[in-house]
Amino acid sequence: MLRKLLLSACVLAIGMPIMGMPKAHADQKMTILLDWFVNPDHAPILAAEYSGAFKRHGLDVTIIAPADPSLPPRQIAAGQADLALTYQPQLYLMADEGLPVVRVGTLINKPLNVLASIDGSGIKTMADFKGKKIGYSVAGLDDSVVDTMLEHAGVSPKDVTLVNVNFALVTALTSHQVDGVIGAYRNFEVNELKDMGKTPVVFIPEDYGVPADDELVLIANKKEAHDPKIAAFLEAMQEGAAYLQAHPDEMWAAFIKQHPDLNNKLNKTAWYQTLPYFAKDPFTLDQKRYTDYEQFMLDHKLIKTKPALADYAIELKAP
Repeated sequence: MLRKLLLSACVLAIGMPIMGMPKAHADQKMTILLDWFVNPDHAPILAAEYSGAFKRHGLDVTIIAPADPSLPPRQIAAGQADLALTYQPQLYLMADEGLPVVRVGTLINKPLNVLASIDGSGIKTMADFKGKKIGYSVAGLDDSVVDTMLEHAGVSPKDVTLVNVNFALVTALTSHQVDGVIGAYRNFEVNELKDMGKTPVVFIPEDYGVPADDELVLIANKKEAHDPKIAAFLEAMQEGAAYLQAHPDEMWAAFIKQHPDLNNKLNKTAWYQTLPYFAKDPFTLDQKRYTDYEQFMLDHKLIKTKPALADYAIELKAP
């Protein structure tokens, strides 16, 4: 589930002074790689800097937005950064491949992915997709999600045509190349459709047999996962998330001051709409959720083996 919107190509140096705050001398330097370009999904991390939480925990944090979202896990495996953001389903692929990375925290602990259509396309229920086309971006995972949803609704996947639209989800849908798209985000593409004057018709994967997953998680190299600065980062991020919830307007103002190119209706809507999705406790690991999704991946032959949970996800203790 790669980030679908290319919102900004910038590299964000979190150690820079913000909102007039003096730069602190931090004795622990850290680098975190984002999953994609900086956007409102990253708000608790940004708020940890804006509110001074990183500084209070003695951290000098640099955030890098990758040009290629497939690289951060491999950079973590190679010890080239301390943390990276990725998606829970990717953890199983990494474990299956033998990459020495492990989940150490959670940023967004609710799914954002949906199957979306638009009013006027003739799609009102999942059954209406029979004989229709559904666009996708990520081969393997997306079609497994769609197949599960269709079967749950009593529709044979053979009666639906899947079309690779290469992340151009909204364009493919509004130009009627497809009748629906999987991989649209509840806080972005759905709002983008509304901004275009369209009425989205949304189907939630969890309502149709797909297990829930954590949308964004933090991974570290297995050898470095228990470094105290990792736990300190999570604690600072937790403080940032709490400050964000209490002062969303202030944090939005800081965000657009640093990223004026993102000051638009779509990002502002996402900033506030995503607030309920951020994990209150980034340390907590929902073991059943992870083993359930692992079984989903195995059942759909997306992974070849079923590793122990501790091989790809651990729960650290707060300092």
